[in-house]
Amino acid sequence: MALTPSSMLPLGYPLPAFELPDGTGRRYRSEQLAGPAGLLVIFICNHCPYVKHIDPVLAPLGAVLAAQGIGMVAISSNDVVAYPDDAPAHMAETARLLGYTFPYLYDEDQSVAHAFHAACTPDPYLFDAGGHLVWRGQLDASRPGNGIADAADLRRAVAAMLAGQPPLTEQKPSIGCGIKWRKA
Repeated sequence: MALTPSSMLPLGYPLPAFELPDGTGRRYRSEQLAGPAGLLVIFICNHCPYVKHIDPVLAPLGAVLAAQGIGMVAISSNDVVAYPDDAPAHMAETARLLGYTFPYLYDEDQSVAHAFHAACTPDPYLFDAGGHLVWRGQLDASRPGNGIADAADLRRAVAAMLAGQPPLTEQKPSIGCGIKWRKA
């Protein structure tokens, strides 16, 4: 497994509009996912050990963000032919088992991952109420095996955003498995 860092889009980048299905086929549009205070978009998948390490944090995080007026959505963009564990039926089962409090969507043609310049899993992006990127990068210092998974970096960014402060100046890239791109 080769470690891949996130691309670190420029702050202020506009939220790309998208419409994607979840693992059961129900479709969601980006504008209906955002809360009044913003939206967290996180690229994940089922098989990545870096995502598995943060799995226990994701459902509670979604509930906390919702209470703060921030929507949350997870997106898998992996090639399911090469990585069948990431197929929509498995995504739906993962969301159910882990108690996700947010939609887990499938980006079959990988156009949404390209629009976000997503590079790895996990790869989170926080947008404010105006749809502008205020934070991207690692959720926290967690890595498989180190026992840390608390979304501390994201929580600081959310607190700053909700307080009307400018984006945090220190934002570290996320590190994880590279998105499994389809062969052309």
